[in-house]
Amino acid sequence: MRVLQRLHVLDRVAIGLLALGLLCVATGLLPTGSASDAMTRIAPLLGFLGTVIVLAELTSRAEVFDVLAARVARAGRGSYPLLFLLCVAFASVTTIALNLDTTAVLLTPVMLALASRVGIAPVPLAMTTVWLANTASLLLPVSNLTNLLAANRVALSPLGLAGRMWAPQLAAVAVTMACLWLFFWRRGRRGAEDDGPGAHRPNLAGVSVSGPGAARADDLRTPTTDRYTPPGVHRPADPVLFRACAFACAGFLLAILVADVPLWTASATAAALAVAAFALRHRSALRLSLVPWRLLVMVPGMFLVVETFNAHGLHDLLASAVGHDGGTLGMFRAAAVGGGLSNALNNLPVYLAGEAAVPVANHDQLLALLVGTNAGPVITPWASLATLLWYERCHAYGVRVPVARLMGTGAVLATAAVLASVTALALTR
Repeated sequence: MRVLQRLHVLDRVAIGLLALGLLCVATGLLPTGSASDAMTRIAPLLGFLGTVIVLAELTSRAEVFDVLAARVARAGRGSYPLLFLLCVAFASVTTIALNLDTTAVLLTPVMLALASRVGIAPVPLAMTTVWLANTASLLLPVSNLTNLLAANRVALSPLGLAGRMWAPQLAAVAVTMACLWLFFWRRGRRGAEDDGPGAHRPNLAGVSVSGPGAARADDLRTPTTDRYTPPGVHRPADPVLFRACAFACAGFLLAILVADVPLWTASATAAALAVAAFALRHRSALRLSLVPWRLLVMVPGMFLVVETFNAHGLHDLLASAVGHDGGTLGMFRAAAVGGGLSNALNNLPVYLAGEAAVPVANHDQLLALLVGTNAGPVITPWASLATLLWYERCHAYGVRVPVARLMGTGAVLATAAVLASVTALALTR
């Protein structure tokens, strides 16, 4: 009992989901065959999760992210508006060209380290990462696993998918930029994330900050102008570890971009290189706590529970909610159902269930469902795998984003981004 009391709330959720999923299998609510298929489908995903986070942890300790953050801060030339545009472009291009989960793991530490370089609270930078990891994932098949599934279903090449989704993607990014500036980046908001009456503020915004690359207390001042002092060049304490981990990350990115290597294979190889470097240079940093046990427990449990729902009426419910209208109204219905259920459950299993509910000939309706499951899951911490990965990275850095603020601002973004993107999709048919 005392052990459970010491666990983080998400640890309890993860254990509860896995226990519930296993109970569903044990009682026969979920057929063994369906459970086996689900686990086979997510096995590569779990391999990617476990290895890419180990890679990110060790790369952070090697100060690769601190060096990148310093360079981004210097490129901003002391202008917060220019820095905002750079961060938006950085997060968007990373998501589009690589993968939203890669963005959540590798870009989040860069953004959090950047906070201490430019003298603002870490939350605006953290929110830039997680929001664009989701809303900028519409354009290419590689951007999101759901895109790969949709492109196969509607028989679109990468260029073909981009030709259909460029307008929704522009709309989603534009809305995200507006919400980021309004809620987090404009003057007076960059250093005060929790400004409710009587709010407790241990530093800025009730945000606790600690860990590698975290913002220093002296830097967390509320900016009163649109200027900051660009930092100097950051030099890592151990250049050998820095170069080894930078090489591992670069190899990982090249492998998934150029060589078309499976994500889990590329991340496992890169993580092995980083582990080998630390074994030689800093063995004490290699601990079992580097492995993201919470996610490795939560994801199988989540899929088993959703598969159980799917086996007992979720498909019929989705088919009824989505409808058979391939026109504009049907597109908005599919997007709303996809976005809403993604925040209640998780976007990947919701997309898989929703895809089966959309009539085969309704390609535009399927793409609208894709918009809902990609741009909509920004409200709850479990809505997408990218958001879970981002939350894990923030937790590792000691950055606490108030859940009420995350959900409140995320609801505004989800509604506006999905409406704007589906409208753009309908206008460009």
